[in-house]
Amino acid sequence: MVQGFTGTEGTFHATQMIEYGTCLVGGVTPGKGGTMHLDRPVFNTVDQAARATGADVSILFVPPAFAADAIMEAADAGIRLVVCITEGIPVQDMVLVQQYLKGKATRLVGPNCPGVISADLCKVGIMPGFVFRKGHIGIVSKSGTLTYEAADQVVKAGLGISTAIGIGGDPIIGTPTREAVALLMEDPETRGIVMIGEIGGNMEADAAAYVKKEGNKPVVGFIAGQTAPPGRRMGHAGAIVGGAEDTAAAKMAIMRASGIHVVDSPADIGKTMASVLRER
Repeated sequence: MVQGFTGTEGTFHATQMIEYGTCLVGGVTPGKGGTMHLDRPVFNTVDQAARATGADVSILFVPPAFAADAIMEAADAGIRLVVCITEGIPVQDMVLVQQYLKGKATRLVGPNCPGVISADLCKVGIMPGFVFRKGHIGIVSKSGTLTYEAADQVVKAGLGISTAIGIGGDPIIGTPTREAVALLMEDPETRGIVMIGEIGGNMEADAAAYVKKEGNKPVVGFIAGQTAPPGRRMGHAGAIVGGAEDTAAAKMAIMRASGIHVVDSPADIGKTMASVLRER
């Protein structure tokens, strides 16, 4: 389902998802319940939509001021996966959401993310579907545009994409890099993983420690922000160097020490993955 279904963004991207093949069964816009939109029913609440359609995934196109409530409403309705596209959500709101989701069965991807796509099967997000071709390489990325670039490089290398997860670039997100990488490690359709990180925070180091200890598939890594100055936010709200271990160089060193094949340019992602797979 789509929360914010009848708005401009919700309508545009819902149309794209339907055309890609996503099983979109309805949406939510408070006050418009009982109407139809894109030949699908509109409901006033997530609970009503879930009960009537059986939907267990929701994507949010909700303004920042209302996004936290929308995420929590979806969790209350038993939605198993919530993808939050919205950017600009106050950090304090996400702190509340993070605590609220503890102990619940709901997984949050985002906010400030492009979403999730399983190539040629389903997309729940805003990514250009034509870039993705079916294959066996998973992608985990903080950056939306670099997700698309990585997918393009992988496809041009003669491989393809199993599932790509855009986790989002905010300081507080629902599914950190480590968890997303672990999901792809456990996915039988995935044979290799591309991990794209950014300056700021310690998510890449946590993921690298997991790969070193439990990884059973090759990982190619890239860190954006190699020329970023300390103390200045670059692009995403979470992309800011706060200490020596937050720099791109430090993260790349940690990743290399953990057995990840680190590239200096996103243009090398596809050919490096192809080379690594040939050697296995």
